[in-house]
Amino acid sequence: MEQQQRDEQSELTTGVERWQAGVVAGLLGAVAFSALLAISAPAALTAAIPSMYGLSGGMAGMGIHLSHGALLGVVFVAVLRLWPDPGRTVTRAAIAGTAYGVVLWGILAVFVMPLWLSAVGFAGAPSLPAFDLMSLVGHVLYGIVLGATYPRLRR
Repeated sequence: MEQQQRDEQSELTTGVERWQAGVVAGLLGAVAFSALLAISAPAALTAAIPSMYGLSGGMAGMGIHLSHGALLGVVFVAVLRLWPDPGRTVTRAAIAGTAYGVVLWGILAVFVMPLWLSAVGFAGAPSLPAFDLMSLVGHVLYGIVLGATYPRLRR
């Protein structure tokens, strides 16, 4: 009950709903990850990601990647609610975000994306499982930015 009252008071103070903070924090995390991709694996943004939706080009890839980041930011907020107050401090939320980034990588990048790319006939689809160190680094970066930003937006 006390936690709920604090949450409601915080929402009244900031005017930012949890899901809205998740969208913004997710977008910021996706911007950081996309910058890393643009440097280390530009074909992921220009070819692989847009191909998942039957599109092509870097703008489509960037838009999709940012959209995924925003949506997964909202999922992060929902997951945070399952544990007692992990977003209370920036450090705790950043640790939770890091773990979330590793889980996203382990599910989405290692298995879902390669299967999806194969299903749409993308010639450069990675084999399963797709263990890629830079992908892991990017997902961890996403999680750190997401986790560190979310509590600041909630204040």
